[in-house]
Amino acid sequence: MSPNRIDVHAHYTGGTVDETFRNGFALAGGFKMSVQWSPQAALEYMDRQGIATQILSAPWTFTGTADDPGFATRWARRVNEEYAQLIEEYPGRFGAFAALPGDSAEAMLEELAYALDTLHLDGVMLNSNTAGRYLGEDWAEPLLAELHRRQVPVFLHPFDSPVIADHLGFGRASSVCEFPFDTARNVINALYRGVFQRYPDLKLILAHCGGALPTLGWRIAEHSTMGTGPRDAALDAAQVTRALSGLYYETALAGGRHSILPTLEVTGADHILFGTDWPAAPEATVERAIEQLMTNSALTDAQRAAVQRDNALALFPRFA
Repeated sequence: MSPNRIDVHAHYTGGTVDETFRNGFALAGGFKMSVQWSPQAALEYMDRQGIATQILSAPWTFTGTADDPGFATRWARRVNEEYAQLIEEYPGRFGAFAALPGDSAEAMLEELAYALDTLHLDGVMLNSNTAGRYLGEDWAEPLLAELHRRQVPVFLHPFDSPVIADHLGFGRASSVCEFPFDTARNVINALYRGVFQRYPDLKLILAHCGGALPTLGWRIAEHSTMGTGPRDAALDAAQVTRALSGLYYETALAGGRHSILPTLEVTGADHILFGTDWPAAPEATVERAIEQLMTNSALTDAQRAAVQRDNALALFPRFA
C-alpha cells in the first residue's frame, strides 16, 4: 500500500456542512454519510488507507431562498474559511476545493477571488449542474473565463438534475447511475457549445472517471460530423477527441478495468488521479475500490504509482 496517496475526491461534512443538514437540508443523492466527519476521523482513515493528503470538497452548490437570499453566499464563505483553518492546523494533510454560491456567475466570481487570493485554497468545486444550469450555457461564461485565466484546478462533482432525476431515478439513490450520467451530460453540453474551444486550458477533474463519458467518447466525436444543434459551435471529431484527452479523471468508485479501460481510450494515464469519495463511500467500499485499482492490469506499476500521487502533483505542486 502506498503511504503517500493524494486523494482528490474526499468530502468535508464537518462544521457548517454538518450544521446545515442537521437543520433540515436533505443530502443530495439519497444516501447518508458513512461516518460523522471530524479532523481526527479523517486523519485516522487517511493513515489506514495510505493517504498523505485529502483535497476536500463539499459537493453542494446552494442558491439563496426567498426567505434568506444571502444563504448561499454566507454558506460558501463559512465553509471556505473552515477549509483554510484546517489547512493551517494540519499542514500537508488537507487541501480544499473552494465552495461557491450558485446564485449567479457574479456571486461565484466574488467568492472565488476571496477563496483563492485571500484564503489560498487549492482549487474550485463545481457541480455537474447548478440548479439545473449546465456548463456551456450563457450564465457560465464569466466564470469559465476566469477559471481559464487563473489555470486553477476545478473539481466537477455530479449532482442531481432537478428535471431528469425526478422522472428517471426510480426512487433509487442518484449515485447508482444518475450521477455518472449527469457528469457526462454536462461535459457533452460544454463540448458542443464550444467551451473547450474558447477555453482550451481549463483544468477540469471529472469525478468517477467521468462517469459514462469515456465510454461515449468516440460516439460523441462522431456525432459532431453529423451536424450539431442550432446554438452549438462548429465542431469536428478531432476537436472533441482533443478536448476529452485534456480533461482529468479520478478513480473514486472507478478504479477497475470497467472504468479505466475506456478512460485510457480518451486520455493518457498521466491524466488519471486517485480519489476515494469518503465518507460518502463507506470505508469497506473504498478498500474494495482501491484493491481494484491496485490489481488493475490496464495500468503498469509505474502508471499506478503516478495515479496515486505524481499525477496530482502536476496540478497541486505545493504537496510535493
